[in-house]
Amino acid sequence: MAAPIQHEDLLKLKSFIDFVNTNPTILNMPQLQFVKDFVEKFGGKVPEGDFKMPETGKCPFGGDTGANKSKPADSSASADAADDASDKSDEDASASEPESDIELDMEGVIEADNDAAQPMGDSSKSPTDEEMDQAGDLRSQAAAAYSEQKFDEAISFYTKAIELNPGNALYHAKRGQAFLKLKKPNACIRDCNKALELNCDSAAAHKFRGRAHRLLGQFEEAAKDLRQACKLDFDEEADEWLREVTPNAQKIEKHRIKQERKQAERKIKDRQRAQRKARKEQAKQSAAGGFPGAGGFPGAGGFPGAGGFPGAGGFPGAGGFPGAGGGMPAGFDMGDLMSKMKDPEVAAAMQDILGNPANISKYVTNPKIFNLIKNFFPGGFPGGDPTAGGANSDDSPFSGESEGKSTNSSEPKAKKESSDFVDDGLD
Repeated sequence: MAAPIQHEDLLKLKSFIDFVNTNPTILNMPQLQFVKDFVEKFGGKVPEGDFKMPETGKCPFGGDTGANKSKPADSSASADAADDASDKSDEDASASEPESDIELDMEGVIEADNDAAQPMGDSSKSPTDEEMDQAGDLRSQAAAAYSEQKFDEAISFYTKAIELNPGNALYHAKRGQAFLKLKKPNACIRDCNKALELNCDSAAAHKFRGRAHRLLGQFEEAAKDLRQACKLDFDEEADEWLREVTPNAQKIEKHRIKQERKQAERKIKDRQRAQRKARKEQAKQSAAGGFPGAGGFPGAGGFPGAGGFPGAGGFPGAGGFPGAGGGMPAGFDMGDLMSKMKDPEVAAAMQDILGNPANISKYVTNPKIFNLIKNFFPGGFPGGDPTAGGANSDDSPFSGESEGKSTNSSEPKAKKESSDFVDDGLD
């Protein structure tokens, strides 16, 4: 004879009994009191003591025990705490992350000079022909002094030439070259900047400024200037200086790109943390509820009445509005209603109307309220239109066109046709 229990149920029962044999104190749990009574009914004895969950944390006969059923909230809280801790650790790691070091060949780099700026002449001056000739002679004397490595003297001659003809870009570039020989890169850069201001295509100004940047350890700027100098007027010395600074310039460029990528990733993580935090706050607010009352709107279920709307069922047709039937109107958008009910004016008006449908007459001139009511009851207000004199008023804003014309009983009846016989009075 087959057992009156399904095979799967028998396997579950066997697993339960095996578990009880190993953990008999589980029968002391209130949920299993009926099993304990059954065992003791046949003379069995259940050991005293509280049940403790096995190390596995789960009953093998199916599901967690009742003691663990309350853990989802705890686990959710633990997950939130873990997320917060993870965000905090990410923030700390981002703040404390050191800038990665970069190994550069700093041989030949010198300390920057801090001398006062050299005179640049009056840029608005228009030299005469005589002044231009004198400036040319001074330039020749400066070149001679430079060739004799009398760099201070060369600088003095170039300065006098610049005062006579301040608009000559070459004078500034050549004086910058003399400053380089004196290990004054900043002074050289100032002269070359002025030269490029006067002539942006001065190859000599790019060349000497690039060399000055190299002496200051500014390898990217040096490579940029020297590359431009070779492009404008190729020079073997400029090309040699360019090849000298290129390895360091490439290392710096790669390092900069890497740091920019890290900063972009850090910004993305910060934005994601802010979004997670905003979602958590929104979830908390949603869980707390957004409208007054136990269900959000006034009343036990939200709106007045046991189910939210007046009446047992809450919505029309379920015992809600008097005379309503058929449930919610076809195609009615409940989400749209709930969205509009966030307006305090609409919520107050609906509560007033639902408490006394006749009060709808107060809102006939308020299109925001009245249109909502018409959309909710497209077939007419339940029980007739309170704004009219009666339920069947032709002037009701809810009334439609009549489907047929009624017969007027007060119309006069047709006169009875007269007889063809006429009494002539001769009888």
